[in-house]
Amino acid sequence: MNSSWENEALCAQTDPEAHYPEPGGTSRDAKRTCLACEVRPECLEYAISTEQRFGVWGGVSQQELRRLVQARHGEAA
Repeated sequence: MNSSWENEALCAQTDPEAHYPEPGGTSRDAKRTCLACEVRPECLEYAISTEQRFGVWGGVSQQELRRLVQARHGEAA
């Protein structure tokens, strides 16, 4: 992974477990970190383009990310 944007990501300076909540857990703290992060757009694009299945990426939950990936595939079809 290790893209240039990752070195600037706020999540790299926080508890990584917050970005991988347990099933039924909350992603609120991770999303709050993402909202303050300058590289949020790059992170979200990475997550969509690599079809990440777990964790909070670019300020969206796992379910939200799945919908974005599916929408991207729908646009490509």
